[in-house]
Amino acid sequence: MFAGLKRLFEKKSSIKERLPFYDIVCPYCFFKFHHEEVVFRAAHDRDDDEALALQEDEKLNHYRAGFGLAPIDELEAVIDPARISNEQKIYSNHVLTGVIDPYSVVTKIRLCPHCHNDLPITAGKYPSNIVSIVGATSVGKTVYMTTLIHTLQHKTAPNFNAACIPLNTEISRRYRSNYEIPLLEKGSLLPSTEKATRQEPFIFQFIFKDEDQAPLTLVFFDVAGEGMTDKDYLSLHAAHIKNSAGILFLVDPMQIRTIREKLLYQMGEHSEEIAAASLGDDPREVIISLFGDFIAHLDDNKTDIPTAVVLTKSDLLAVLKNDSDYISENSNVFRNFTHRGYLHLDEFENINGEIHRFLARVDTPFVNALDVYFKHTSYFAVSALGRHPVNQQVSGIVSPVRVDEPFIWLLYQLGYIEGRHGE
Repeated sequence: MFAGLKRLFEKKSSIKERLPFYDIVCPYCFFKFHHEEVVFRAAHDRDDDEALALQEDEKLNHYRAGFGLAPIDELEAVIDPARISNEQKIYSNHVLTGVIDPYSVVTKIRLCPHCHNDLPITAGKYPSNIVSIVGATSVGKTVYMTTLIHTLQHKTAPNFNAACIPLNTEISRRYRSNYEIPLLEKGSLLPSTEKATRQEPFIFQFIFKDEDQAPLTLVFFDVAGEGMTDKDYLSLHAAHIKNSAGILFLVDPMQIRTIREKLLYQMGEHSEEIAAASLGDDPREVIISLFGDFIAHLDDNKTDIPTAVVLTKSDLLAVLKNDSDYISENSNVFRNFTHRGYLHLDEFENINGEIHRFLARVDTPFVNALDVYFKHTSYFAVSALGRHPVNQQVSGIVSPVRVDEPFIWLLYQLGYIEGRHGE
């Protein structure tokens, strides 16, 4: 009887109804615009018509220059729908998806009006959901992003009757050669993202096999940690945070000053290497930077973007298991869990409560700052590798622990999946 009452009153995320169309957030430059504002790449070129001749695309090359990419000399012309008649426009389910040029040639290659990069086919038909990963220097954003994408592709997506697919072959190649192979196949720790290097975003689509279910466009922006406390640098990347559907806020336990020395003392011979790899700003400094850049400009000085506070490198906490003031020996932190088809609310509530209590105990100012500036937060603990690397190498098989749980919670918050209690 109790189980039946529990199921009756259990909290479920409401699956959102599909609207006729949605504003588009470009997954490359994060400019937000109405679907009627898209422009198109011509499907052919003509030497006898200057308007359709091959030409330099200044907006696209300006975007590429920002990431240190070589300019493209000539491309097909850009067609602005605002300059053609309604009879030349093609709509699909109320969304502008194509135009007919003066030579009766159809193009459906939609571009962002701001940077002229290609837009996903689903843009405007479904919400543009962006997931941002933020955190201080050396918190492990690059490593976490790598193992998260791998886990989403190989485990999470099948468990939710979905597929996680890179937006194009270039993104697939870049992720595989620069991240997945070095870390997950060779066990080589990835170098921290340099502030001087602006990384193009990794764009993946989480597509459900149920055609009535909206896909998610996932944008992982590998931002240098030190940039999160540098006002000028942060302003370059603020748009993707402002227009995010969800935030993964990463916190390294080694950057929490109240337990740093205790952790190092317990680690013994490798403590110096671990200490050097975890130097970075206090987590609260990142919040202060985010507040000054965009949260302060919101109506009530709070953001309602669902934010998963993710304690990284949770394997390091094993040395605290004998200290009941911090982590219990049988803590869920050290036990992997697989969510299948829905967010298991009992598991979520246990880990959320435990990590919230832990962080409130060891870094009260940080948790208080989160409470002040963020409306919707939950707390998680992950280990991207399952163990700490030694001499920049991971010994044995990489075994991530709970890395997809914060993402699954965001799916739940955004109304894509249900949450259920156990029997």
